Amino acid sequence: MKTIGLVILFYLMSALHAEGQNRNYFRNTNSEPKVNVGIKAGFNSSLFSIDHLTIGGQKISNIQNNYKVGYLGAIFCRINMKRHHFLQTEFSYNISNGSVSANRNAENQDIISDRILIKTTIHSIDLPLLYGYKFIDSYPYGMAFFLGPKVAYTWERHTKNEYSGFYQQDINEELHPLTFSGVVGLAVNIANIFFDFRYEAGFHNFTKDVSFDKQLTSAPYNEQEIRIKRRRNVLSFSVGVIF
Repeated sequence: MKTIGLVILFYLMSALHAEGQNRNYFRNTNSEPKVNVGIKAGFNSSLFSIDHLTIGGQKISNIQNNYKVGYLGAIFCRINMKRHHFLQTEFSYNISNGSVSANRNAENQDIISDRILIKTTIHSIDLPLLYGYKFIDSYPYGMAFFLGPKVAYTWERHTKNEYSGFYQQDINEELHPLTFSGVVGLAVNIANIFFDFRYEAGFHNFTKDVSFDKQLTSAPYNEQEIRIKRRRNVLSFSVGVIF
């Protein structure tokens, strides 16, 4: 991520220099390029929303979803259309961190051995396709609203889930390789420097299966199946340059 930050800083400085040299040209023309390209980097905050968590068919209650900070870097291409409309596609690399937890209370004491915690780190390659509308488009200022679908490929090699507080041992959660979500956001630009705020809502459960070592059957271990359904919701902020 340090390398990405240095690259973004270089592009920001280059963009500011280019913007200063070409300011008069942009002020005196009403045309805009048909296609823009850009690069950005930033932070995200992921919430792995639990729809369903049971052990041996018994539902865990009072589950807490905990936000964690992650990182992102992306390149993108914007196709400008008439009347301030545009289409934008991106290729981004995301690191999403989050956790869920539940205390061992009166309702859960016969199901879990202690306070349970599931820590998740997902590395993914994301490909959104966004429609946008620029409702402020007066050089050097601009503001646009955008929305659209996104498909994400989970990089299994770098993705991990850590389960603690369960009777079961050596728990392994397998994720679906592809997930789909919806994106909505707002972009603000000053010349060719822009700020991107967006929210992503997961459309479906991203957990494929949960397994554990069933050879460990002596107390306090057991063979009760763990079932979990959860979605990834993400709030992100990024800064970049567009050419």
